[in-house]
Amino acid sequence: MKILVIDDERSIRNTLKEILEYEGHEVASAENGVMGFDMVKEKLYDIIFCDIKMPEMDGIEVLEKIQEINSEIPIIIISGHGNIDTAVECIKKGAYDFIEKPLDLNRILITLRNATDKTVLVKETKKLQRKVSKTFEIIGESEAINKIKNMIERVAPTEARILITGSNGTGKELAARWLHEKSNRSATPFIEVNCAAIPSELIESELFGHEKGSFTSAVKQHKGKFEQADGGTLFLDEIGDMSLAAQAKVLRVLQENKVTRVGSDKDITVNVRVIAATNKNLKNEISKGAFREDLYHRLSVIVLHIPSLDERKEDIPLLAEYFIEQICVEYGMPKREITLKAIEELQKHSWTGNIREFRNVIERLIILSDKVITDKDVMAYANPLFQ
Repeated sequence: MKILVIDDERSIRNTLKEILEYEGHEVASAENGVMGFDMVKEKLYDIIFCDIKMPEMDGIEVLEKIQEINSEIPIIIISGHGNIDTAVECIKKGAYDFIEKPLDLNRILITLRNATDKTVLVKETKKLQRKVSKTFEIIGESEAINKIKNMIERVAPTEARILITGSNGTGKELAARWLHEKSNRSATPFIEVNCAAIPSELIESELFGHEKGSFTSAVKQHKGKFEQADGGTLFLDEIGDMSLAAQAKVLRVLQENKVTRVGSDKDITVNVRVIAATNKNLKNEISKGAFREDLYHRLSVIVLHIPSLDERKEDIPLLAEYFIEQICVEYGMPKREITLKAIEELQKHSWTGNIREFRNVIERLIILSDKVITDKDVMAYANPLFQ
């Protein structure tokens, strides 16, 4: 744990530092409230011990200021002038605990252990919340993105098959997950298949399953993605890269709602909603003979085109704030600020890699910039080939 001790008495700072370091923690100290608050703005601490009577800025003021920027850090107030009223006031203002001087070793260790447990719990909870929430959140208020959100709200509760189109990095998977989350199948499996990542000789086994011994490496029976998604949603990502042979079998499943495992002649009935996505122009692929027209029409009851970031640059301020907050939490650092000129510079950039590229650039800026991300930082680091 990273612990900060704020106290104007050197002996108290040294005593606490010695005790806490002996317990295996990383300890920093500040000799007054102003210095302590500045340190909290610079670095993220897990626990803070703070004296109440200090010159310039007392412990109550330090507590209030830290609460404004991060209300989740357990702050333990220590005082040689303690009374019930002071302790109650501190707790009301958000202090985790109140310890009187002279400090008692056992009381310090018990309070520290409890505060540590709370900090670990908060971190784990936030980690789980990020896993759940960030997957399904579409950030933006532009006209283009609001059309997508409205379309998703309308079609998600239906059973219509949906074809999602758009360039790499625009968020096609995100849209698919949002469609599933807002559908009547949200409590059932969401199974994803990246058709471009699976070798053509294995795609049928991956989608439809196989029986033991049906080919050399088939050492046991395997349920395919259609069976795994039974009752739920199957997301066929980059379907434009699927072989014609596999396309024919997918078409059969969509027509009959039945799959046949490789090496078997038994039909298995499945109830699956299919959402497909591609970065290719499937009509061009059809004209070249690389994609089946009948499969296209089966998949494209609803076509959802995700706009590129260059088509919705007015969303860049919101996206920047969202990714800055998300990445700073992941790195365990105070949130970085970004200037208006930096945002304007980001809006001048051509985002060929779309949201994926944009997030990478924000992460790079957080790592390489100082406390505030400026337009000069963007000009220096937005290009991946920066010097």
